[in-house]
Amino acid sequence: MKQTDVQELINARLQSSSTVMTEDEAKKIFSVFHIPVVQEIRESDMDRVPAACRTIGFPVVLKGIGKTILHKTEAGLVRVGVNTADQAREAITEMNASAGGKIEAFLVQPVVTGKREFLAGMFKDPQFGPVIVFGLGGIYTEALNDVVLKIAPLNDADMEDMFEQLSSKKLLNDFRGEKAVSRMAVKKILKGLSDMAQAFPSLKEIDINPLMIQPDGSPVAVDGLIVLEQTAEEENKPYPIDLKVLGSCYYPKSIAFIGASATPGKWGHMLLTNTLSRAYKGKVYLVNPKGGKIAGRHVYTSVTEIEANVELAVVTIPADKVMDLIPALKKKHVKGILLITSGFREVGDDGARLEAKLMKLAHAAGIVILGPNTMGICNPHIDFYCCAAHAYPIPGSTALVCQSGNMGTQLLAFAEQQDIGIRAFSGSGNEAMVTIEDYMEAFEIDDLTRTVVLYIESVKDGSRFFKSAARVSRQKPVVVLKGGRTKKGERAASSHTGAMAADSRVFDAACRQSGIIQVHQPMELLDLSAVFSSLPLPRGNRVAIMTLGGGWGVITTDLCAENGLEVPDLSLEIIERLNRILPSFWSHGNPVDIVGEDDPSIPKTCLEELLNWDGCDAVIHLGIHGKRVLVNNMIESICRTDPDINKAQAESFKDSVLKFEEAYAQYVVKLTQKYEKPVLGVSLMTDEISRTLYRLDGYEYKSVFFPSPERAVKALWGMCQYNDWRNKHP
Repeated sequence: MKQTDVQELINARLQSSSTVMTEDEAKKIFSVFHIPVVQEIRESDMDRVPAACRTIGFPVVLKGIGKTILHKTEAGLVRVGVNTADQAREAITEMNASAGGKIEAFLVQPVVTGKREFLAGMFKDPQFGPVIVFGLGGIYTEALNDVVLKIAPLNDADMEDMFEQLSSKKLLNDFRGEKAVSRMAVKKILKGLSDMAQAFPSLKEIDINPLMIQPDGSPVAVDGLIVLEQTAEEENKPYPIDLKVLGSCYYPKSIAFIGASATPGKWGHMLLTNTLSRAYKGKVYLVNPKGGKIAGRHVYTSVTEIEANVELAVVTIPADKVMDLIPALKKKHVKGILLITSGFREVGDDGARLEAKLMKLAHAAGIVILGPNTMGICNPHIDFYCCAAHAYPIPGSTALVCQSGNMGTQLLAFAEQQDIGIRAFSGSGNEAMVTIEDYMEAFEIDDLTRTVVLYIESVKDGSRFFKSAARVSRQKPVVVLKGGRTKKGERAASSHTGAMAADSRVFDAACRQSGIIQVHQPMELLDLSAVFSSLPLPRGNRVAIMTLGGGWGVITTDLCAENGLEVPDLSLEIIERLNRILPSFWSHGNPVDIVGEDDPSIPKTCLEELLNWDGCDAVIHLGIHGKRVLVNNMIESICRTDPDINKAQAESFKDSVLKFEEAYAQYVVKLTQKYEKPVLGVSLMTDEISRTLYRLDGYEYKSVFFPSPERAVKALWGMCQYNDWRNKHP
């Protein structure tokens, strides 16, 4: 059988309105793709089944098959260990009676021995396309749900990761007198499924369950199912975006605020005043049919009155009026529209139709639309803040795109508070024209972007999202928080494999496979952006912990273990070096408890010794920074209660503690640069002047401090995960 024969068989099935291939047909197709299948004889004449059993050799497995029979075992149409011709005849009679005339033929197979059963298969996801499945099979498939998903096509790293992710991966090794599973043979099967799905788009589900592991470790498909579907022509993305034009929307030399308002709180006033309140250098035009003045500026009654061309239009007028703007904006050579206005797809079918007409008209005019229903954009590098959030983070290297305005506001405010630099921000809104994939690809080619951070609730083109993310991840980290992760229910599926599908599960698999670092809390987005923009990547996952107090060290060690980070034992050499610095009662292990000594040089010296140790790839230090908060509170208490205290001396002491912490933060920057290892701090306490990042002029890296061990460990985990993925996908 050749691939052309496979296509003919598929076409014949679809033309007959049958969407299910019988087991023997499925296994013929498997063989074309070098998937090992069990020997079998198909016999449609019941009287000849006993002879087929003798040809195979007793004991045999007897199965009743038919186009409408999906799950033979559940229907009672499988008999294992048939030992005689009489038993075969008896089994045939019983199966025919229970099947109600659905049996078209019987399959006779040898009994395959083996103590391990796996599942391999494929299902077609509506967003991401073919998804390959591998995991624990047999009767426990749905009960234990120990399976791993990968988006097709697969490479070797993908398949190795599938083995690694299995909870039951020990079954791949030597097991109860049987040899280890041939991973190479399983890879050929998974690759065959991937190739099959790519070659034949009409395949909806493929199920090999069980994939029996024989005593010598070789896998064989003893059952198989293929479900077909009529394929519709793929719709191309209607509005391809010129990424250079999209990028220029963040650098407008001139802006027209269409719908400018004199009423505080309205979008037409809020965006205008936010933009004007900074040091934006471009030209700003105000448009409102009433004319007059707003914010002391002349107001044009229409766009056509503006003497010069305009690069970016910020539109806040009602939805049903926006379409009328397009001809005038085209005459003014507008490149992009920041469409704040709501009332489109988010309000229902009428809004969706209005949105579609507007996009078609704008595209024909050569205008890119960001939104609609967006909270705006900003680019701190040119002091351009045209968004609802009155937050002004400093220029940096983190590109931030949010499908939620409230989330964007929160993250921008946090970035400003914690001194985390932002490359650019966009609230993506309805994404009627510019989608999350467009933003990601625009920041991919942007030299100032080092990290891409996304808050996502949905993707329009899963396949493109997956491919773009994998490409971007090879150059710079992509960090994603997915909203709407709760399970809405499994989609209808005909096979065990298809029953594994769920939107969140497929999305998680796509993230892991494409190198995306996926987080589950909003603050983790900027925690990871902070470390990626401020620290070198770790070379491995070995962590040295330095702590001012034993409890925090224990907790951090547990957190590291729970997140797959190794806390190695100290070498005799590093113990000896630390013995020269610390008192005799120090912990003599990792974590390194530097105890409560007053010598300010001890944490600096110990930190350098740990960074110089080739047994670790990163250092987490706890409690050295942030002591000033306790000291300040203590001094305040003393000054309130003890009249004999010299307040000038007390203030001087407070200043000295603050200066120590500033000097310590700068010293950490120097050590990070010297040893090219990430150093993550945890502050003992924080107050209103505490920050996540501390800079030192002339140095590439920064000092990073988190308010809790959990956030520090999670950030380091993200760095290690990304570094590991990149090493496997050079």
